[in-house]
Amino acid sequence: MTRRVRLGSGIEVTFAGGERFVADGSGDADATLVSHAHGDHYAAGSAVVASELTTALLGARRDGAAPTAVDHPAVERFPAGHVAGSRAMRLTDPETGRRYLYTGDCSTRDRFHLDGFDPVAADVLVVETTYGKPEYRFPSTEETVEAVRSWLAATTDRPVLLFGYALGRAQKLQRILAGADRERVFVTDAVADVSDVIERHRDVTFPGERYDAEVELRAGDALVLSGSPRSPWVESLVESTGAATAGFSGWAVDDSFVYRRGFDEGFVLSDHPDYDELLGLVAAVDPEQVYTQHGFADAFATAVTSELGIPAQSLKKNQATLGDF
Repeated sequence: MTRRVRLGSGIEVTFAGGERFVADGSGDADATLVSHAHGDHYAAGSAVVASELTTALLGARRDGAAPTAVDHPAVERFPAGHVAGSRAMRLTDPETGRRYLYTGDCSTRDRFHLDGFDPVAADVLVVETTYGKPEYRFPSTEETVEAVRSWLAATTDRPVLLFGYALGRAQKLQRILAGADRERVFVTDAVADVSDVIERHRDVTFPGERYDAEVELRAGDALVLSGSPRSPWVESLVESTGAATAGFSGWAVDDSFVYRRGFDEGFVLSDHPDYDELLGLVAAVDPEQVYTQHGFADAFATAVTSELGIPAQSLKKNQATLGDF
């Protein structure tokens, strides 16, 4: 029997009539869906079901090789709240009426320039579970912003390096810095290229001049960048300027985060839902079947079944799912 939902090169959904969709992957498909422009969710294709902002960001991050955003009559798109341009997608089988909701990476909380994902009803839910364990419960965004700005105020005697993904947290860090007492804000080219695209598509601005080798960081400056504080050029920059480093992630819930990653300070700032938000998302969708992927997929599938009474299982690569039989 045909597998209706499975994990192959991406999330694959096959309708009763044989029409096949691949989300955030590649391969033989009638339509390729791209939820957002992070590199691990995109496979090459000339035409994809995605937001126009996502395709523009893909072009900026891939030296202009942007695909074309197209529609498909069976696919609805909903703002996913993960990063700018991200979309959750609901696929409706025209023969059976069965609705498949693929969240991609998402977040249900409103943050800065992003509205959180507003769950929609579906019969089958495929949900990301990056933080799908009870120990991952996040403070409010307001609490995190207050903590970051307090740290920024306490470190004005030196430059600071703020680390976040070039697409996503970097823009949120720029927004935080807009309300902080820092003399100059700089961003790397990778961050600036992304922020520029978002500014052209959205009514939002991000502070920051492009950083290059001619810039001499001094006390009171802030630099937003991606990558690792343990990279040679960052270590050299810290040594020459006395800069303090900070990392931003949901993983900062763990006390070991700053030591494992090599930061001076860590803050809980995530573009994913925490455990309670994930449970709330599933309850709001109220599906007949849940499939989990990424992160703590097995643990969260068990929690969905035990706490919400909804059949759930994690997706394994090329594994048949219960719904296939």
